[in-house]
Amino acid sequence: MKQTDAIISAAPLGLLAEEGEEPGPESDIRVLPVGTEQHGERLDKALALSVPEFSRSYLQQLLETGLVTVNGKVCTKVSQKVKAGDTLSLELRPTPQSQAFKPEAVDFGIAYEDAHILVVNKPAGLVVHPAPGNWSGTLLNGLLAHDPCFLLVPRAGIVHRLDKDTSGLMVVAKTREVMDALVKAIAAREVSRQYLAIAHGAWSGPRQRTVDAPIGRDPRNRLRMAVVDLASQAGKTARTDFELLACDGASSFVRCILHTGRTHQIRVHMASIGHALVADGVYGGAPALGMTRQALHATRLAFVHPVSAKSMQWEADLPQDMQQARALFGPALQSARA
Repeated sequence: MKQTDAIISAAPLGLLAEEGEEPGPESDIRVLPVGTEQHGERLDKALALSVPEFSRSYLQQLLETGLVTVNGKVCTKVSQKVKAGDTLSLELRPTPQSQAFKPEAVDFGIAYEDAHILVVNKPAGLVVHPAPGNWSGTLLNGLLAHDPCFLLVPRAGIVHRLDKDTSGLMVVAKTREVMDALVKAIAAREVSRQYLAIAHGAWSGPRQRTVDAPIGRDPRNRLRMAVVDLASQAGKTARTDFELLACDGASSFVRCILHTGRTHQIRVHMASIGHALVADGVYGGAPALGMTRQALHATRLAFVHPVSAKSMQWEADLPQDMQQARALFGPALQSARA
């Protein structure tokens, strides 16, 4: 997002006005004549050439919302060609996307904090980063409200994510230097991340096993990830270690250790070996044991502090819903050491 987009996002407008509503006083209407140098260009490109201080993605959002007219007629088709002599009218308003990066009061757990890092114990149901359908109320919004230092760091210092319905530990950087150091440490696999999961089915094979299988976008469903053929260049290498902690014949309680950090990695790898996570409907799981969200919790995080160089680690107990699921699982699971 360009600086000018960020300035617009600070305007006190809320979301885009409803269709038919009169523009508010904060709106900025630009009348843009099309010159010979723009003749034959796509509408979105002509706009970008006329108001280069705004990003094309922001202008496309305004187009799609009906805030652009060509010769007085609303046009939402970005590919429409313009002609010399046309008159474009552009109404600049904040979009949900441009307003996403703002401080909001959001509840999240704090496991540790110093001048350089913040270790969050994220509750299930909290989205980490603004995205379509969740432009507000995210962890990022909460971080911006928690400490103004996060306003000065890209993505509010978020260096790795947890899925919305996954709970547990994640680290956030308070400065750009620390953020760069943590990104490098994660890429070098120097950050240890362990999870606890409850999966469908009695565990088969050895108690400890490794799944080393590339993950990419599912070619049959673009909303999912899947184990794919690495040779097709459709995926990236992914490795997860699993250790069975207990099994009651219908479900398995498993420790998961990430060696890479692909999207939905544990969920995809578990489903690929016939053990979809309980209540993970995206990858073949079903509600059970009282769980209505995927039974996955980031329980342990460890790395060398990027400033003090001290080895540090944190552990987060299972949240209540997974504790209750464990209690229903049977005596074998209740006595298992996590």
